[in-house]
Amino acid sequence: MSKKKLDFCGHSVGDDEPVFMIAEIGLNHNGELGIAKKLIDAAFACNWHCVKFQKRTPEICVPDHQKTVIKDTPWGKMKYLEYRHRVEFGEKEYSYIDHYCHEKPIFWTASVWDLPSLQFILSYNVPFIKIPSAKLIDADLVRAAAMTGKPVILSTGMSTVEEIDTAVSVLDEFATGNYVLMHTNSIYPAPPEELNLRVITFLKERYGCIVGYSGHEYDLEPSVIAVSLGASLVERHVTLDHNMWGSDHFASLEVHGMDLLLKRIKNINIILGNGVKKLSETEAEVRKKLRGC
Repeated sequence: MSKKKLDFCGHSVGDDEPVFMIAEIGLNHNGELGIAKKLIDAAFACNWHCVKFQKRTPEICVPDHQKTVIKDTPWGKMKYLEYRHRVEFGEKEYSYIDHYCHEKPIFWTASVWDLPSLQFILSYNVPFIKIPSAKLIDADLVRAAAMTGKPVILSTGMSTVEEIDTAVSVLDEFATGNYVLMHTNSIYPAPPEELNLRVITFLKERYGCIVGYSGHEYDLEPSVIAVSLGASLVERHVTLDHNMWGSDHFASLEVHGMDLLLKRIKNINIILGNGVKKLSETEAEVRKKLRGC
């Protein structure tokens, strides 16, 4: 089987390449640019490759029955639609993020939840477009992302094989192999018995594409195992503090965890090797001493 590789703005990702590490900031900035900057700083300091945000158009993405629901927030009680606008970054914030990440440098991008958000993110030179698990069945969004010419990363959480088949058929037609599938479980936090990491091997065999892992669990070990099973990318939610207000902080990695995870992952492919049994030069020296031949 030929090696699979993609180009993320000049950075090679895929088989036999170092694992591409994505720090999912998502909405863990809580609508505050200062928090976003600290998380970008943390990802850069830990030598992760990319930070990722979430981009939505609230009027499109919030179901009608939820728009007027009252929500308790750090800024007081407000309608859910108002809250979604409160934590949504716009052009001012993303232009600052774009400049800030370029200066580091570190890649940045965003998961897009609707067509206007896709067009907005395309105004920046992001290395790839991410489609979240919730939008895998949105054929129009998947098709539009595939037609941009950018690599597409598609998360497969809460999806049936038939739904993934349909989405991949769109990617095969319009993205011509320029995509990654991410195995994930969409529960926050995901319980160990539901992670089912062997799906990584299934996805690689069924679709013949680069496969990654997006983890929502507490621990580091599943992400390490995912790489051992063939994941070429790892995405984890990150936070400054598990105790911060917001739905995703508790299932995210703090900065220390980010550093530990990269250290555990970075040498896995070297350790696994190429699977060819042969005598190395250094082992031959030991052989000569112990066997005399």
